[in-house]
Amino acid sequence: MAIGPRFAHVPAIFQLDELAPMEVAARLGRLRERLDDASCDALLVTKLENIRYLTGFTGSAAMLHVEPESALLVSDGRYRDQAAEQLEAAGVAIDIEIGGVKSQLDALAARARSAGRLGLEADAVTWARQRRFAETFASSTLVATTGLVEALRVVKDEGEVARIEAACDVADVAIAQVKEMLTTSCTEAAFAAELEAEMRRRGSAGPSFETIVASGPNSAKPHARPTDRVVARGELVVVDFGATVDGYHSDMTRTFSIGDPDAELARLVEAVASAQRAGVRAVTAGASGEAIDTICREILSEAGLGEFFLHSTGHGVGLEIHEAPAVAQGSADILSVGSVVTVEPGAYLTGRGGVRIEDTVLVGASSGRPLTKSTKDYTL
Repeated sequence: MAIGPRFAHVPAIFQLDELAPMEVAARLGRLRERLDDASCDALLVTKLENIRYLTGFTGSAAMLHVEPESALLVSDGRYRDQAAEQLEAAGVAIDIEIGGVKSQLDALAARARSAGRLGLEADAVTWARQRRFAETFASSTLVATTGLVEALRVVKDEGEVARIEAACDVADVAIAQVKEMLTTSCTEAAFAAELEAEMRRRGSAGPSFETIVASGPNSAKPHARPTDRVVARGELVVVDFGATVDGYHSDMTRTFSIGDPDAELARLVEAVASAQRAGVRAVTAGASGEAIDTICREILSEAGLGEFFLHSTGHGVGLEIHEAPAVAQGSADILSVGSVVTVEPGAYLTGRGGVRIEDTVLVGASSGRPLTKSTKDYTL
């Protein structure tokens, strides 16, 4: 059976230079406006996703010192040219220091002397690194901060949405190309590899996370890893996957039945599908993450499946596959226009099978717009 086109080159379904530009140059200014409220005179940004968001730099090693009137990016010699090129392309005019670890820390220490209170990203700094920073920045009082940059990242600009949507499109096309492979007695691992390869052929830089392919009893484990188990008729198969475009992620889950499922499994699929539809309908600006989770949870409880919903309903998606806002019990997050979240209720019966259905959804003023568009028809 043909599982999709096999050409020497399959063109991407988008052109990166045709996507809307991102508003990178304005982000440092927005961060500076938040420093006083965080009791900081300056902030040392060490989380790479935050550095990318603020500057456009995509390297694997860097730190960024942000003051009210200036900023300094430090990195090593591997990124001498890349750092300059990417910051210029993003329209970010800040100083760059390239060198070894000692010269980087010396440059940062020199900048920090004027900062009485230097903020550190508490969620991204280990205890050992904090102790080293305490020595390096001995003239400053170190202040633990949480979510300063992440709060800016919650609402996506037009360029960010375009990249997330392109990643969703890649995933949609890829699953359509390869899903019939599940009917050919393939293994979970083989299908995961083929799906990831197809996403790359369609323009993904790589999977957003390790693709989940879980069949039969394995599908009752929400985060099962693909194995050499052969997919068989009469089973449910949970496929959770995503693509990346220019650093931005998509996230989608579809549950398939290989042939017609039995009555119990069919009821499981329909109950989760009903909960997921209600959750997507509830995505709107001003809704709380907890309220959306509750809507999905109540529908599954009414179907007698509440105890089998083992995780939260969703999460934000962007430069990280899991970021704010949280769509979960206990979440105080309120959705805003321009946020992107997942809605992914599930139910899992040990030894029998499980179901999860997930879309990536853009939050609008009065409704959400699913960015993942693959059919939810599940029988193959």
